[in-house]
Amino acid sequence: MRYIQLAPFFILIFKATMKVAVGLSGGVDSSVAALLLKRAGHDVIAVFMQNWHDTTGTLHGDCSWEEEKVVAEMVAKKLDIPFYFADLSDIYRERVVDYMFREYSAGRTPNPDIMCNREIKFDAFMNVAFDLGVDYVATGHYCRREVIKNEDGAEISRLLAGKDTNKDQSYFLCQLSQSQLSRVIFPIGGMLKPEVRNIAALTGLPSANKKDSQGICFVGKVDLPLFLQQKLAAKEGDVVEISSDFYAGKSCAEMLESGFGLLDRFSLDELSLEYKYNSSDGKIIGRHQGAHFYTIGQRKGLNIGGHAEPLFIIGTDVQKNLIFVGEGSMHPGLFRKGLFISEENIHWIRDDLKMSEGEIRDYQVRIRYRQPLQNTKLFKTKKGLYIIFDLPQRSVTPGQFAVWYDGEEMLGSGVI
Repeated sequence: MRYIQLAPFFILIFKATMKVAVGLSGGVDSSVAALLLKRAGHDVIAVFMQNWHDTTGTLHGDCSWEEEKVVAEMVAKKLDIPFYFADLSDIYRERVVDYMFREYSAGRTPNPDIMCNREIKFDAFMNVAFDLGVDYVATGHYCRREVIKNEDGAEISRLLAGKDTNKDQSYFLCQLSQSQLSRVIFPIGGMLKPEVRNIAALTGLPSANKKDSQGICFVGKVDLPLFLQQKLAAKEGDVVEISSDFYAGKSCAEMLESGFGLLDRFSLDELSLEYKYNSSDGKIIGRHQGAHFYTIGQRKGLNIGGHAEPLFIIGTDVQKNLIFVGEGSMHPGLFRKGLFISEENIHWIRDDLKMSEGEIRDYQVRIRYRQPLQNTKLFKTKKGLYIIFDLPQRSVTPGQFAVWYDGEEMLGSGVI
């Protein structure tokens, strides 16, 4: 299929006046996004989203939503744009927080930021904005949207990484659809963070010196076990240490070689197999407060001494309430050569580029935010998608998202 490339969308929008709703959080990024759109002559309105009331488990130091709202109102006043308030807390609890509890309860590690973008910022918020009569919504994400046309003249949105590689947030938008992207603007996606802060300072925006938000989307930093205990009860269980010697002579040890030559010796299922342990595979060295509170690769929170190197979580069993640990950051149990994504958990941003059964492609993949892109081979089968890495990957975690790119363009994602 042939495509015609158009200009990047953040340039196209400046050619005509449109009504745009900016999701104004009170942070510097969304503030500058609103400023740039206003300077470009667009009819801009600000919408502040309240998504969370409960402070259970949240850590002090971050601004409360009331403080964020005050700053957002000050920015809107400075820019002389209308300010609206939207309480989306019920939807947020249902679609994001309840999802977190379900995943942790099942022994998986969710990514609430990805779900927050798919379900709240680019769905519930968009519906509020469109009810206010806008043409587009804009956010302060560090990513870019580019529009191309296929040979039939239909527009296709390409989701590109942000120019600032240290701030690129395309990973968090990996579950968006073409319909969502078609009405979104990313005004700062082609800028570096220092440029954004400089513009805010020179303009005297009230948010110019605000720190970047951290932690769970709209919730902030949390004491995760305490936060989860709202619905998941603490339950004591054994901590089982798995020695590195456990893997000696096993095929899984051979599968940690670099390169793709292993594909000649092992099946896709073998290379993608998740490690499973029993308590008899190691020795009990301590107690924990609930297997669902821990995640693969976690180091902190074990409170077990007597080892030369730190202990890391290498496996959990929520049914038997066991966690398995290994000593040292290079423990074999921390690494895997591949992963599998079931058919129902595969999502393509570019429907026109979906892989067909039996197809093999070379893409770059990351399995967590800010991880450098990894060279991989993707194998599409009837039951799903296998991703085999050139280099063994540390802390491949069920419930997290693998996201594949072709250069700077994100093409799709899936739940591990």
